[in-house]
Amino acid sequence: MNSFVSGRQRAAATFFPSRQSFRTAAITALSLLGFASAHAVVVRGRVTDALGAPLSGARVQLIENGKSVAFAYAGTDGSYEIRYSNGGRFTLLGSGAPYLPYVSPDFYGGATDVLEQPVVLALNTVRQDVSVSATGIPTPLPQLTAPVTVIPGDLFADQLGVSDLVRQSPGAFVVQTGQTGGVTSLFLRGGNSTANLVLIDGIPADDIGGIFDYGTVSSTAVGRMEIDRGPNSAMYGTDAGAGVVTIETPRGSTVKPVLNYSGDAGSLHEYRNEVNASGTLSRFDYFGAFSRLDSSNALPNDRYHDATSAVNLGYDFNGNTTLRVTLRNSDSATGLPGAHDFIGITNHAKQEDQDLYGGVTLENRYHDKWHNLVRYGIARKREQAYQYGNVGTPVTYTYSCGTNCTYNYTEYFGNVVTIRGANGYTATGQTSIYGSNSDQDSNRDQLYYQSDYSFSPHLIALFGFRYDKERGSFNDAEFFENEKVKRTNFEYNLQFQGEFKNRLFYSLGGAVEKNHLYGIAGTPRLGLSYVPVRPSLKAFHGTKLRANAATGVQEPSLALEYNSLYSQLLAMGDAADIAAYHIGKQSAERSRTYDVGVDQNIFGEKLVLKAGYFHNVFDRQLEAVTSSALVQYFNYPFIYNTSLYSAYLNSLAYRAQGAELELVWQPKPRFLLRGGYTFLDARVLQSFASDAVDANSGSPTTNPSYPTIAIGAESPLVGARPFRRAPNTGYFDAQYTYKHLGLQLLGAMASRSDDSTFLDYSDLYGGNSLLLPNRNLDFGYVKLDLGATYAWKYGVTVFAQVNNLLNDQHIGPIGFPGLPLTARAGLKLRLGGDK
Repeated sequence: MNSFVSGRQRAAATFFPSRQSFRTAAITALSLLGFASAHAVVVRGRVTDALGAPLSGARVQLIENGKSVAFAYAGTDGSYEIRYSNGGRFTLLGSGAPYLPYVSPDFYGGATDVLEQPVVLALNTVRQDVSVSATGIPTPLPQLTAPVTVIPGDLFADQLGVSDLVRQSPGAFVVQTGQTGGVTSLFLRGGNSTANLVLIDGIPADDIGGIFDYGTVSSTAVGRMEIDRGPNSAMYGTDAGAGVVTIETPRGSTVKPVLNYSGDAGSLHEYRNEVNASGTLSRFDYFGAFSRLDSSNALPNDRYHDATSAVNLGYDFNGNTTLRVTLRNSDSATGLPGAHDFIGITNHAKQEDQDLYGGVTLENRYHDKWHNLVRYGIARKREQAYQYGNVGTPVTYTYSCGTNCTYNYTEYFGNVVTIRGANGYTATGQTSIYGSNSDQDSNRDQLYYQSDYSFSPHLIALFGFRYDKERGSFNDAEFFENEKVKRTNFEYNLQFQGEFKNRLFYSLGGAVEKNHLYGIAGTPRLGLSYVPVRPSLKAFHGTKLRANAATGVQEPSLALEYNSLYSQLLAMGDAADIAAYHIGKQSAERSRTYDVGVDQNIFGEKLVLKAGYFHNVFDRQLEAVTSSALVQYFNYPFIYNTSLYSAYLNSLAYRAQGAELELVWQPKPRFLLRGGYTFLDARVLQSFASDAVDANSGSPTTNPSYPTIAIGAESPLVGARPFRRAPNTGYFDAQYTYKHLGLQLLGAMASRSDDSTFLDYSDLYGGNSLLLPNRNLDFGYVKLDLGATYAWKYGVTVFAQVNNLLNDQHIGPIGFPGLPLTARAGLKLRLGGDK
């Protein structure tokens, strides 16, 4: 064991040259050390490389207020120990050739605390990324068996939101229906947009059933994001059917308080102001932020504003016990111009969202090995939609409601437009304009307990318990709906992970979910990785092989539960059709995956290539049985005369397989190039109605102009691709820094994807004349964004951003024009803090 001996003690020894004097000085020094050990903060741990191999001789310094107050050298097993007589707030600085220096996050240590602080040195970065989302235990990325993308917080500094950086991940296809503030969804590795569990500071942030809108998430107070690509219900239970996305709020880390201000303005009447304050005070750390964004967008009646506030407060009872309180609130409002390219005018409507996430976490580490965490979190989500009068051309229809009974119904239609898909097919007509007044809320209270114990590097065990209380409501004035739902869910999970000889890593676990709606479901997971060639500065030294198999489970959203086909048929007394078509209650949507991959360092970690293959199956998915199929199968009357427009059951299955490539190249410290490509082959395997039934003819749905082409009006056909999953996507990030100047070019590319115009029975004369063939209906696109920063002097930075350099209007799905080329510029000010 290596302990720190102060410079004062070494100096004292030089004044006693005789043997007797030396013996006296030694006894005195040992006595002082013995006294200090009883009244000193002790910081110890192991110095390792990213794969956990010990680094003998590495130096570890204890830093307080920017000064080194103590140090130690790692022993043969990588262990070190530092003792310091005063408690306080510290950081660790680790160093050892040929590795780059390591700077730890700051931490508090009391005068009698014994703290465990691992030090991980890497060849290519001073910040060794550590993931928590994949296993629930902080683990360096090279030791993970699952594919995880980490997006550091500094990349969000010049962004308005998070969507563009989410595109910078393999397997991630982001779809934004509209412009700034428009509904934005993530399709991960071919999974549904509802199949990703989103956590903000460990608190589930998606609506009940997995719906999450990335378009209203500001970049304010985003300290870090992780994207875990693959089902992980073994760790998180329901809704983690395709992946897990985590967002973390920064915390204060400077001894001196720091105040940051950022303000910018740009085209389309865009204005943004943000202020945050942070720091530490002995046992206490604090961070608070507020921002406001306004934009008119490029369409009439499409103004958007968002006000986001966030707080992260921490208090250390001692060096091993911390209480943390987090809060994030967003209030936004956006116009709903509708599918402008379909109606030729803009609708006059508005949507408002109020999202609140809060949590209290108590965390303790006992004797370095036993870690316990308990968290209580809440999510309160509200959404209101308003229709401010009607626009377009009114057309009145007269319907018979019985003998001597008629009623009139007025519908509004847009201008005459010609719709053209990326596949070259066109249609001309007028489509109806829909709007409604509705409101909904989604509430969740969650209690989570985790206990993990490190028996040795070979075995770390984790036990978790999760309790969810979910409530929600949905009110729609047009359909006279007023629905309320309550659910109570429990989950138990058990996980094991470890390593052998710093080459073989494993992760094994599973969960049992007791869901209020679908009952009991089990979700196992297994991951392995092996490093046959350890990383070094030599060419092609550093090879990692990995394989992963996992399962996911998902509960229906509130809207889908409201419209269960089983419940609807049962309410209508149609037991015969329930039996004839084997229609059951809504159950869990399931997913399973396996993936394999290789990570290869090419030029001593300056050039790293990652390649992988994944195969996903999503079965028992909920699909809509629309009006056409209901008439065809169940002989119901014309659907507009009933309250049953569409209903849902677990009858859809599809597979999604593909390949991912990532490349990171840093030839010089001032250059960084990242890029990636994903190929996705997704196919529908099974469907109840396949959305290919026309209510009038009983034959597959077609457009009269294209009578030989079957069209999926509301959902894809069997054998076709699921909608809005581009088979080819890619991204790149080029960064250059020189002295005070920083430049960044972001690119995101996607090929054409299958989709629907969703315009069956909505044109002026009825029928399907505005439907277009699904194949390659959405346009491909290239989105280029250029940013520049210049640090004029300490505390003053100017920046500029130009987005969509190619002025590509097809970044959104068909019918929804994206933002044109936009530009903005601003100023950042920093006051206080540690230099």
